[in-house]
Amino acid sequence: MIEVLNTLVHEDVISENFVCNLNKCKGSCCIEGDSGAPLERSELAILEEIYETVKPYMTAKGIATIEEVGTWVKDFEGDYTTPCVDGHKECAYVTWEGGISKCAIEKAYEDGKIHWKKPISCHLYPIRITQYPEFDVLHYDRWNICSPACSFGNELKIPVYKFLKEPLIRKYGEEWYKELEEQVSFM
Repeated sequence: MIEVLNTLVHEDVISENFVCNLNKCKGSCCIEGDSGAPLERSELAILEEIYETVKPYMTAKGIATIEEVGTWVKDFEGDYTTPCVDGHKECAYVTWEGGISKCAIEKAYEDGKIHWKKPISCHLYPIRITQYPEFDVLHYDRWNICSPACSFGNELKIPVYKFLKEPLIRKYGEEWYKELEEQVSFM
């Protein structure tokens, strides 16, 4: 691992390549899994605030889920997550476009309706963060549904941290990202 300001970054974030390939995976990460997308406590109020604006972008099942359980839930481990349709797999905030699952929140953002792109855990995927009181640990989450992204990343020779530059800066800031690049140059 390398130390970057208040974080430890697993070397796989630097050495592995990754570029989302939605035409191949069809956005499977939004419709598969054991629970919804992880949420930070600060994001809970944002979801409540933007729900009515995002609602027109959502599916009927997604809306019904939110109306029943709320804009966020606690999962089986007690962590805050986005709700899932029928209690598992598909995120309630999924929308469909040409057979590809996409984020209704992000669509509203792209249309200029809201100023928040989506939960940071979604924006940062395949990086997952383990938070400790004094520092965060960033690691690369390998999931077989992302094999098209791994292949595409290898083809384009783009490491995970470069593919995720924008969300890493969103989470930790420009100074942090510059420090990461500097650390990588010494590897």
